Amino acid sequence: MHGSTFVEKGIYLPAQGSVLSVRLGVLDVGSNTVHLLVVDAYPGARPLPAFSHKTELRLADNIEDGNRLTTGGEESLRKVVLEALRIAEDKGVTDVISFATSAIRDAENGEQVLARIREQTGAQINVLTGEDEARLTFLAARRWFGWSSGRLLVIDIGGGSLEVASGMDEEPDSVVSLPLGAGRLTRDWFTADPPPSDEVRKLRKHVRAEIANEIGGILRHAPADHVVGTSKTFRQLARVAGAAPSGEGPYVKRVLHHSDLETWAHRLPRMSETERIKLPGVSAGRAHQLAAGAIVADAIVDLLDVDQLELCPWALREGVILRRLDTLPFP
Repeated sequence: MHGSTFVEKGIYLPAQGSVLSVRLGVLDVGSNTVHLLVVDAYPGARPLPAFSHKTELRLADNIEDGNRLTTGGEESLRKVVLEALRIAEDKGVTDVISFATSAIRDAENGEQVLARIREQTGAQINVLTGEDEARLTFLAARRWFGWSSGRLLVIDIGGGSLEVASGMDEEPDSVVSLPLGAGRLTRDWFTADPPPSDEVRKLRKHVRAEIANEIGGILRHAPADHVVGTSKTFRQLARVAGAAPSGEGPYVKRVLHHSDLETWAHRLPRMSETERIKLPGVSAGRAHQLAAGAIVADAIVDLLDVDQLELCPWALREGVILRRLDTLPFP
């Protein structure tokens, strides 16, 4: 029968060469960067990265009058979105999925800003809730590590928020999102570089109290079989602690121990930004917030009684792509 094959018990499989491949773009408007990721994908297969374009915009630094995105920040975002859409078109992208996270979500005028950018650029940028972020990141980790990993516990530290999700399936049964992102805490709690010891102590106390008040839902379930860390913060902390560099590829196992987090959560706040930049794997754009990120990472693994976690190369963007692919029909 042309165009299809059959196996035992009448199960239908698409014939070789009949699978519909698509080139997708994901535009991630984050607190630190705006990231366009282009992938070649089709249902049932691993998305293959084809192109990546990042702009360090630091939207979260463009807040005034308490909690409003500045006119300058909006204009910069509009220009970056237009550039990303032009690049996506040049790369042959047929579908661009755009979303914004905590910087826009928390801004009082975030929705108004996005409405104007949608009208001016055509980009349909939707705001994800913190719980959405946790669920989509969890999906990405589940697909990466598979069912044999058992109950997953996934921790993600972003620029504006901390997400934690746990579960046995592709949909977590418990999610937590807290405003404990590395960039947010650096702006709100530190006044100098390096920060004074009393500010570090107060931040540590605040972070641990916030986490302790919210993780009951995670702790009520059975202990995780596999603990996973995603995000640039965890990747940089793992590299500082001796994990393999990114140049060795995504399939190298990278593990971060709680004992190493304890060490670096104590050491990094005592270092200047210039000193942090010299550490292996630390980028200039994120060195300023790595100390706060380490304090959060140390607190969450300690309060969840985690000895070690494994780094996952997939996170929110891949979760968005996988969810989109799930809606595409097999031909």
